[in-house]
Amino acid sequence: MVSKLQVGVVSSTHGLKGDVKVYPTTDDPSRFLDLKEVILDTGREERRVKISGVRFFKKMVILHFEGMDRIEDVERLRGASLMIDRKDAVELLEQEYFIPDLIGMKVVTEDGSEVGTLREVLQTGANDVYVISRQGEKDLLLPAISQCVLKVDLEENCMTVWIMPGLEDL
Repeated sequence: MVSKLQVGVVSSTHGLKGDVKVYPTTDDPSRFLDLKEVILDTGREERRVKISGVRFFKKMVILHFEGMDRIEDVERLRGASLMIDRKDAVELLEQEYFIPDLIGMKVVTEDGSEVGTLREVLQTGANDVYVISRQGEKDLLLPAISQCVLKVDLEENCMTVWIMPGLEDL
């Protein structure tokens, strides 16, 4: 399991006083109201910054970081990931999982036959879709519904699934 989780990505600056526009990658953008700090990951470095202001604009979150009061202070943050420590993550309900914990998971059927490796999670309007890479074959797109996903074992890094008739032909 990963130790840090992404909650957003800085998309641009907002105004001249150091605010940044953030695309939330969390299911609940209002959780930014409770965050006191985030880890800015620019790809070259990571550093903790305190959040001193949170506003919402359309589907974006406008954040102000302590000590960054000019546009020049935040211009270079475009594209940076906003991460939190796992201990600061929201509590999950039963049968809910963080996407990074699922990526790379081995996928098998009920009889133990290996299907492949979970490569990506597509978030659609109705339900998530798991993209499963299969050796020498096309990827399998599996709806993340209880009829198809029978068991997720994070400790064993293994997911047991039932593949509905016709799904393998898509």
